[in-house]
Amino acid sequence: MPHHRAPSTRRVAVVAFAKAHSLDICGPLEVFSAADNVLRSAERPGYDIGVATIDGHPVRCSSGIELGATWSLGELLADPPDTLLVAGGRGSHETSADPEFLTRFRGVAEVTRRVGSVCTGAFVLAATGLLDGKRATTHWASADRLAAKHPEVDVQCDLIYTCDGETWTSAGVSAGMDLALAMVAADHDDEIARQVAQWLVLYLRRSGGQSQFSTPVSSGTARRDEIRIVQDRIAADPSIDCSVETLASVASMSPRHFARLFREQVGTTPARYVESCRVDLARTLLETTDLTVAEVAHRCGVGDASTLHRLFERRLATTPASYRSHFKKDHTT
Repeated sequence: MPHHRAPSTRRVAVVAFAKAHSLDICGPLEVFSAADNVLRSAERPGYDIGVATIDGHPVRCSSGIELGATWSLGELLADPPDTLLVAGGRGSHETSADPEFLTRFRGVAEVTRRVGSVCTGAFVLAATGLLDGKRATTHWASADRLAAKHPEVDVQCDLIYTCDGETWTSAGVSAGMDLALAMVAADHDDEIARQVAQWLVLYLRRSGGQSQFSTPVSSGTARRDEIRIVQDRIAADPSIDCSVETLASVASMSPRHFARLFREQVGTTPARYVESCRVDLARTLLETTDLTVAEVAHRCGVGDASTLHRLFERRLATTPASYRSHFKKDHTT
């Protein structure tokens, strides 16, 4: 039976193939599904989502999960989606060398408003020529290979996602959800994206200018539950009181013991960790909002604009204003 959609809904198709990464498919689809719920509760047109395969048959992902198909690529060519995403995974390299798949995929892409990839799905886009002359990213472990195999692509090795015109690419796995959230924000507004992130229990909608390695990832996650709880508390809201005394009380430790154990477990001091999280939050706000630098500083818990300015100069070798002008959503995400 044809898959009909209500007027004004946006169809999103994620293209799967044998040995694709199941989270590259399900993660973005869950974001658009949650957005559909939020939008429909507000009596606004939502999303029509599904999985596409080359022939409409199910595919077995690298995890062993078998996914059914909503459409074949031929059906999408006859009734194009608004957004076409291709997943990544071990099978992406074989798929990116399949002439029949590339021809059918490109045919759909050429009649689709917005095209994107998750993780190593970028190799599929690059193989079709859709990334020629464009900025793109992929999983950090595959970025050098993508750049070597496709020198015509401007590979950004350390970004969560990129947007060049209506061509979007993301890093691996969870970054596909960030990509989808950014698309929801672009389609509607930041408030809808915030509600979706809240529903999915995501702390923040990360922006494309952020590194693939967030502060918690680059610093490491503590083995001790008490320290992990503190890390989660800081990541959830870096603007809270993050004095050693306060954080130690969260961990039910003395300040001296907490500071020693935190450094041992995380690899940095509590103060440096908090500062990094606050800079991460400031970068997100500068990229995705029109808040003044002073307002961003207040939201991040660093006090005033001059303090934020010093932090950016020391940590990023730039100013908040210069960072915003380069990474603001309208330019890169």
